[in-house]
Amino acid sequence: MRAGGGASPRPAPPPLPAATSATATLLAPASVAMPAPRLAHLRRLLLPLRSAAPHPLAANPGLQLPGPPVHPSLLLPRAMAGAAHAGVATGSAEYEEVLGCLGSLITQKVRADTGNRGNQWKLMTKYVQILELEEPIAQLKVIHVAGTKGKGSTCTFAESILRSCGFRTGLFTSPHLIDVRERFRLDGLDISEEKFIRYFWWCWNKLKDKTGDDVPMPAYFRFLALLAFKIFSDEQVDVAVLEVGLGGKYDATNVVRAPVVCGISSLGYDHMQILGNTLGEIAGEKAGILKKGVPAYTVPQPEEAMSVLMHRASELGVSLQVVQPLDPQKLEDQPLGLHGEHQYMNAGLAVALANTWLEKQGHLDRIHVKHSDTLPDQFIKGLSSACLRGRAQIVPDPQVNSENDKHGNSSLVFYLDGAHSPESMETCARWFAHVTNNDRIQEVSMEQPHTDRNSRKILLFNCMTVRDPQRLLPCLLDTCAQNGLNGANSSRTSSVFESLPLAIQWLRETAQQNQSTQFQVLVTGSLHLVGDVLRLLEK
Repeated sequence: MRAGGGASPRPAPPPLPAATSATATLLAPASVAMPAPRLAHLRRLLLPLRSAAPHPLAANPGLQLPGPPVHPSLLLPRAMAGAAHAGVATGSAEYEEVLGCLGSLITQKVRADTGNRGNQWKLMTKYVQILELEEPIAQLKVIHVAGTKGKGSTCTFAESILRSCGFRTGLFTSPHLIDVRERFRLDGLDISEEKFIRYFWWCWNKLKDKTGDDVPMPAYFRFLALLAFKIFSDEQVDVAVLEVGLGGKYDATNVVRAPVVCGISSLGYDHMQILGNTLGEIAGEKAGILKKGVPAYTVPQPEEAMSVLMHRASELGVSLQVVQPLDPQKLEDQPLGLHGEHQYMNAGLAVALANTWLEKQGHLDRIHVKHSDTLPDQFIKGLSSACLRGRAQIVPDPQVNSENDKHGNSSLVFYLDGAHSPESMETCARWFAHVTNNDRIQEVSMEQPHTDRNSRKILLFNCMTVRDPQRLLPCLLDTCAQNGLNGANSSRTSSVFESLPLAIQWLRETAQQNQSTQFQVLVTGSLHLVGDVLRLLEK
């Protein structure tokens, strides 16, 4: 779904036809200018999810082809779409100036460019020297996490656990959903605008003074990683939890030479144009964060990936331990703060990382274990209070629900998950099927009884140009079908909207005109899409 688009007539909500078959609608994005054969194939992939509803939502079958060409900036991630997308331009004039400077660091090279690797990566050492961060980085007590799926969730769980143990925490994650300051959390909160501006100019001015033709200014993510090191060192955090941006070996965060503990979350096929075409090659890149003498943990992996991880660990003399998913009984009936069955895997890894960090730093006396069948109280509190937007997040639409529903029932609900690999699409589909098939509608702040209204399940999908929808959509649709979101008949109903606001407007108008129906919208395929939807919902 494009974040912008040309001026075109607003599509009117199609009428609901008479009851014929059970279906839902795919709102298919015009995210990529595709050749005709690929579009034809995509048509075949865009088969709608099906619900238990008695009639289809939309009357117009088939995939409507994109109109005007996509503007180049709209093909880039938020971090690469210029200053307007480097953060939220709602703060001070100085903050907007900062965002403009950040936008100037965005290159037009794709991430697969060789600048991500080898000799170009060695520039990070020069940037660290310019900013005089060698010693501050060495003094940080780092938890470093790589992986294909779940690394952000694992970092979030680990930070929340250690914060609940009473430590001052720093958390660096990517990408951001709405504001670039989300990437830098201090004690669980996004860094303030005032602090962000102050630290930004300190780094910016030093680098501007010392860079030139031989040593150019760092690219966007590298600058943000350097900024994170400056922030966490000056703020004197007890622990810095760092999520790898891409890969591991050549990631900007990998300038940390002696983390306290390393973790590698679930591996799968993603960023193959950069990391390799096999799980073994991908695992080799992720294993680049392992360091001699530093304890490391991973989760159960496919055999091809695990053998590479174990081989690299053996070369370094590292004992790489495999962690199993967390047993829910250890939480004493408390739910995880991040939803979805897959989060127990990430929580198990986070528990191992946090426990090892406490042990290595000599802080095990801070926690009290009542008995072996449960976790320490601080661990349970941290796991149950962890928060990471855009991952298995449920948001009732505030506009439609406040205007049309006087009884507290949500008539338009968005189910947001930034899944963007084949494996994570399957996980997303299982979560969506589970929460929408339950007898009770699970919402962010409360659970409300499932009403007798009809329900319509809608997919709002977009993927970035570096990913192939033909790899992602079948995983999503097949898993939905296997988990009960399928019926005997199907009506091929999909729509392309020229901008995301138009799609949201269509959904709202449709929900307002059909108040006896509950619309459940799965938003997935890209964290950037999820962030843009959240921004529109929060306006």
